[in-house]
Amino acid sequence: ECYVHNLLRVTVYLPTLRLQILELIIEKLLKLDVSTPQQDIEDAEETANNSDSKEKSTEEGLFDMEEDEERKGNKVDSSSSERMAHPLAERLDILMTILFSYIKDVCHVNGKLDINNTKDLYRDLVSVFDKLILPTHASCHVQYFMFYICSFKLGFAEAFLDHLWKKLHDPNNPSVIRQTAGSYIGSFLARAKFIPVVTVKACLDLLVNWMHKYINNQDTGANAYCDVALHGPFYSTCQAVFYTLIFRHKQLLDGDLRKGLIYLQSLNFERIVMCQLNPLKICIPSVVNLFAAITRKYQLVFCYTIIERNNRQFIPVVRSGTGGDLVQTCTNPLDSFFPFDPYILKRSKKTIDPFYQFWEELSAEDLENLKKPIKRGTSEDEDDDFLKGETPQNDGAVEIASNSYESNTRSPVSSIGSPPDCYVPYPQ
Repeated sequence: ECYVHNLLRVTVYLPTLRLQILELIIEKLLKLDVSTPQQDIEDAEETANNSDSKEKSTEEGLFDMEEDEERKGNKVDSSSSERMAHPLAERLDILMTILFSYIKDVCHVNGKLDINNTKDLYRDLVSVFDKLILPTHASCHVQYFMFYICSFKLGFAEAFLDHLWKKLHDPNNPSVIRQTAGSYIGSFLARAKFIPVVTVKACLDLLVNWMHKYINNQDTGANAYCDVALHGPFYSTCQAVFYTLIFRHKQLLDGDLRKGLIYLQSLNFERIVMCQLNPLKICIPSVVNLFAAITRKYQLVFCYTIIERNNRQFIPVVRSGTGGDLVQTCTNPLDSFFPFDPYILKRSKKTIDPFYQFWEELSAEDLENLKKPIKRGTSEDEDDDFLKGETPQNDGAVEIASNSYESNTRSPVSSIGSPPDCYVPYPQ
């Protein structure tokens, strides 16, 4: 803690070394982050909570301690409640807190945001992001330094989105980098509270127009078939758009519902969903099912026929386990993850939470005032059950907000895993 703190102090009086020092620190943080998958942290917390509750239950019935002893005990409890049970997560938490404090102190002079300081630091951080974070798969926490600096002023968030967009649509970049840039755009648009609807619309327009152009170029050619190796960046963009719509559709339709529906219809999701490249087959099933439920409610596109057909064609992947047994796995063809999934380090999450959009459950009332009636013959109850989250859950997923969907729209816990399918009853 002291070492990293002092290294960062060096950057204040030797600014020429700042980029190298930030690179060094963030590289070490990234190693810690990748060594502690979210699932491991959650398991460690759960084990610690269980052992705590057992200790408490054995203490019940003993005589009460004196008041001053109680007070001491409370103090100990409050400080220990912030400790992470996983030792590497504890270290990462402390160091992320220092990094966030440093970013805040550099960018704010006498409590006010200094634009020039922030611009300089933003450039350095983007450079580190490109070099270290973007090529690293499934890091959970370190990338939030970009999320945090972008929260200071909308201009920085827009610059970051523009930077990611350039990475995504440049065919000279490796496919894996383009796909990761797509994951970052979708996750950032969905999760950053400080991004207004106007910016979300501008990004959706940009992404959807590119997708339509891509379909124009590919749909009649020799490569017009479903293949991740050939069309990875396209599928990643589709998933980013679907994911953004899942989180932002309420805001997009807020105020003038008719206008909002006209805007969503203008994106022409039907053509994207029906095209030969078949994005619904490649995107993570939990995202596809939520997207299908929302677009059906608003009469934008009917995805279930295609989902059903894809399910019939799905061939289970079989690989050899360590004991030589055959193990059936659920693969994530895009190998995608959502980089801004809920942040779970206890101390440093306090910095992120105020700017973070947690998943809110969809209620039937939210979807009532539609101008167009829902088709006859479809069962409202079936849809509402799905929207209330009565779907198979990912057992180990932590619930950061009190919601049922978080676990179904999370990153896979390993590079081959993916969230479980949530089965939506198909309309008759």
